[in-house]
Amino acid sequence: MAVMKAQQPRRAASTLPGIDEVLEKKLEELVIVLSAGQGTKSQVYDEILSLVERGLIRIALKRNKNVKSAAASYLGINRNTFQKKMTALGIPCRKTK
Repeated sequence: MAVMKAQQPRRAASTLPGIDEVLEKKLEELVIVLSAGQGTKSQVYDEILSLVERGLIRIALKRNKNVKSAAASYLGINRNTFQKKMTALGIPCRKTK
């Protein structure tokens, strides 16, 4: 019988030193760019959420060889939710060989 090594628990991003500050600085830069020339109602919140979701989905797809169910699991979301987000964000899925 094989002895399995215990896996180290994954640390939450917010517990990594300085990650909150780095992310906040980058978000501030994005807000400045996106809010320049805005009219009466800002769309900054929606635009940043779309950018973040689009990036996460692309990363998940790359790391999982474009297998949508594996990419969804990697992100901790349902496959159907993942597919709906891909469609809403206009992300195509190319199969890798």
